[in-house]
Amino acid sequence: MYRILGKKNGNYLGKKKKVGCLCPVRINFELIFEEMDDQEAVFKEVFGESSDSEGYEYEQQQSSQLEEHDEMHEDRPTPTTFDQNTNWEQIKEIRGLWLCRDFLSPGQQSSLLFSIENEGWFTEASHNQAMRFGNLPAWASEISDSIRELVLLNDPGLDPMNSGTYYGAEEECAFPSDLLWREPLFDQLIVNAYQPGEGICAHVDLMRFEDGIAIVSLESSCVMHFTKVGQPHCDAANGGKSHPPTTRIPVYMTPGSLVLISGEARYSWKHEINRKPGFQIWEGQELNQRRRISVTLRKLCSVD
Repeated sequence: MYRILGKKNGNYLGKKKKVGCLCPVRINFELIFEEMDDQEAVFKEVFGESSDSEGYEYEQQQSSQLEEHDEMHEDRPTPTTFDQNTNWEQIKEIRGLWLCRDFLSPGQQSSLLFSIENEGWFTEASHNQAMRFGNLPAWASEISDSIRELVLLNDPGLDPMNSGTYYGAEEECAFPSDLLWREPLFDQLIVNAYQPGEGICAHVDLMRFEDGIAIVSLESSCVMHFTKVGQPHCDAANGGKSHPPTTRIPVYMTPGSLVLISGEARYSWKHEINRKPGFQIWEGQELNQRRRISVTLRKLCSVD
């Protein structure tokens, strides 16, 4: 087993491969690999080649820190069982985009936040992003299992006794059956901590990841906007302003919400969260911005 814990600055992300065009200036993060045979090869596969030769060496030097970190938090509690009495909302304008606003109860949100804080990823103010590959933390695996269970419970067209069998219209399913039954459902985790005013610019997730993305939003409500690929989008150099005309589909995410993105929504639409003044508007009212935590689950494409 190989484990790497490292810290990289924003230059590494932006030098060759951009990860979703992050808007905040400070995008330092912690990077963790689990159960990977070739550390350096996987690192290059995800982020591409880099002229920063010191980066991988730094990851190796810091491996012992992760072992100490795991020992410190060995007895941390995990979230309780997730509520199955949930309601799914299909975003009609975009195929493959589904929202579950009551995915986590307030108590489950607190438990999940406790587990995230105990990971120790955000103990320093300069750290606002953590990534993990391979084996996910127990709480993240529980989220993944709950997503699968909830999709099955709320879709009569899926046969839970026969994986891959679907008797309904695929567009009416919150997650396509071929994605729902893959193993593992997700093997890559990103946790972001956004302060008020910080968000993420319009982007389509890298093609290094398979179809099917899950996003859990915590602490602060927000409006995520979707724009068709090819339309003008967020201009970070111009204060995060959009250039009209642009068709933007707003999705209101309350704390504890879950968004599932697949198919057309995954590949043909960009998503962004612009938290600059005047952009977080819902039903005519500007949202009160607090710190927001997002948990994103994806699956890496197989490497032949």
